[in-house]
Amino acid sequence: MKYLATAANFFFPGLGYLMLRHKIVQSLGWLAGVIGLTVVELQLQEPMPTLYWTMFASVLVMNTMFAVDAWKVASEQEAARVREPALA
Repeated sequence: MKYLATAANFFFPGLGYLMLRHKIVQSLGWLAGVIGLTVVELQLQEPMPTLYWTMFASVLVMNTMFAVDAWKVASEQEAARVREPALA
């Protein structure tokens, strides 16, 4: 699940958090925001190529950080499950 949530958060920030059941309301907001940014980014490609590359780089950095954070959240969740005593 860690790898899948990390990849999902890279391509669609917020989706990985939803998969991990982490910050559900914020995750939906981030997902809606990234869809909006993607629409704007694609509209800028031909008429304003300089702005397109600036936005592309910004979204790439943002998505990378969302993916890193999803990895950390998934790792913390895995560690918490290991620490929980098994029910017999």
